[in-house]
Amino acid sequence: MKTPLILGAAVAACALAPAAKDAVIMTVNGEAVPQSEFEYLYNKNSEQQQSPQPIDEYLEMFKLYKLKVAEARAQHLDTLAQFKREMAEYRHDLAAPYLTDSTYINTLFQETLNRLDQEAEAQHIMWFKTRDGKKNAALRAQADSVLKVLRAGGDFEELAKKFSDDEPSAVKGGYMGYIPAMRLPYAFETAAYTLGDGEISDVVVTPMGYHILKGGKKRKSDGQVSASHILFGKDRLAQRGSDPKAAADSLYVILVEHPNTFHANAYAYSDDPGSQQKGGRLGWFSRGQMVAEFDSVAFALADGEISKPVQTQFGWHIIKREDHRAHAPENDIKTQFLRMISYGQDPRKGMIRDEESARLAKKHNGTFNKALLDRLAKEVNTGIDSTFYQRWSTAPLAGEVIYSVDGTPTTMGELIATLPLMPISADAPVYIDRISKDRYNEALRTAEETLIMEQNPDYANLYKEYVDGSLLYEVSLRSVWDKAAKDEAGLQKFFDANRKKYDFNDTKVKGYLVQVSNDSVMGAVKARAAELEEDKLTSTLRKEFQGSLLIRKVLESKGGNAMVDQIMFDGPEAKSSDARYPVFFLLNPRMITAPEELADVKGLVVADYQCKLQKDWEESLKSKYPVKVDKEVLAKVKEKYSKNKK
Repeated sequence: MKTPLILGAAVAACALAPAAKDAVIMTVNGEAVPQSEFEYLYNKNSEQQQSPQPIDEYLEMFKLYKLKVAEARAQHLDTLAQFKREMAEYRHDLAAPYLTDSTYINTLFQETLNRLDQEAEAQHIMWFKTRDGKKNAALRAQADSVLKVLRAGGDFEELAKKFSDDEPSAVKGGYMGYIPAMRLPYAFETAAYTLGDGEISDVVVTPMGYHILKGGKKRKSDGQVSASHILFGKDRLAQRGSDPKAAADSLYVILVEHPNTFHANAYAYSDDPGSQQKGGRLGWFSRGQMVAEFDSVAFALADGEISKPVQTQFGWHIIKREDHRAHAPENDIKTQFLRMISYGQDPRKGMIRDEESARLAKKHNGTFNKALLDRLAKEVNTGIDSTFYQRWSTAPLAGEVIYSVDGTPTTMGELIATLPLMPISADAPVYIDRISKDRYNEALRTAEETLIMEQNPDYANLYKEYVDGSLLYEVSLRSVWDKAAKDEAGLQKFFDANRKKYDFNDTKVKGYLVQVSNDSVMGAVKARAAELEEDKLTSTLRKEFQGSLLIRKVLESKGGNAMVDQIMFDGPEAKSSDARYPVFFLLNPRMITAPEELADVKGLVVADYQCKLQKDWEESLKSKYPVKVDKEVLAKVKEKYSKNKK
């Protein structure tokens, strides 16, 4: 399906006050058209006109619109899988503003803002996930075993050194220092911010791996600083035979005397290509985003202060702190937050889904069988394989209800049939949990969308307009537009019957414009062309003289092409359009005042043939599908809009 052709086509909704009872203004092929839909589309059409279209005139347009939609349904275009998928996506998008609970999302956002004011001391033991499901299952089992040891009084630091895959922290007994909010996965961040000092977490699962955390202290966040630097890279200066420390010390003396030259000197001397072109400016950053030595100095400086040379693994830096702030602007944080919670593996996406499900379940008598899901999750540890499918997709388990919405149950057999195979994986229970709850949420959302459709005329009319507009586009494409362009026999017959209509208003040159590299090639091309039938001319010459010529069929009036003008109309000397092929000439040129063939005027013929097909099609639809207009309802509509004019 393509972009729909919508009658009066603006996408913005036009508010209509719902009537106590929606009268039927007409029936088309037995299908009732409510007065509200007619007025809705009439209003939208009027918005695009300098003055409102007369109701009677618009009525005829509307009838044709509905006749074409009736034809699309008769051709079952509304049953095509792609059409149904696109309409479902549009309906979901349209309903989103009605379904979203901004209060809950704002609560989660406020949690993030509050955390940004603090930093949490973190210590962890980590097992990195792999792409191998069996290995991940083994890693998770090891994490569970280590957790039991810790619960029994095991030494966290020693176990971190022995088992943790996070080498930088493992050598320090798992110690990571103080972490800010929004830097690590939400599940990890939540554990770090909520654990008490010395408290041990359960196994925390993130997209990166499996973690056991030990809680630490909390402190006020240092916020963000904006800084610039000049780097004397140890490798680059060593290659030039210079001492980076000496170079940094020399420049520092100059900067103390002339601090306003910092950015100019960064541009001239810094070995950091990422910031050098910006005068050394690094922008805003939080604690932990730079290497430790750089980080500690940048946050210790006062605004505007320049540091003495600082050594890191990259070389020697002179740092200037530009500014500081508590955190990024709230709008920027909100944008980043919304992006994070839309990520499929962020737990908050599931939390928002569950909150929405709980809210909608109250309206639609929704129930979810958590006990059954727990049983399923225990068994899925062995993977979603043929044995698993056999057990859960046959009686009696297949008949057990996993969820129900508005009295309509979904059984385990129906759910299992939609699941893909999955090898043994520690994440299989998480996957089963997510899929089951997602499907439950989809069922609740669909029920709510149906309710909105029944209760909200704006929503219903906008959705109906999009569906009917899409059908109108597709049926017009198939019945008229594509047919006009692709029906070669019909086009030829139409051209032959109307040939005189396409006579030219002036004399045109028809032939083949050839551009070649030199005169000898021109001679060879002319000789070969004399041996060829005209229908083989272009393809043969392009193949045999590949790389030595350009050739194209032309039909040009005087003034249309400078090269043709020079050759046929005694025009001024022209240059070739391609410098590689400076010599140009015409093969088989002739002057014509009327088209010799359909190809000479095909664009015009297609447009006219399309108009004929459109007219014939519309006339056939008028006789094919009955339309009955309720004159009393129409009269009330006309009276209503005549009063509005006054």
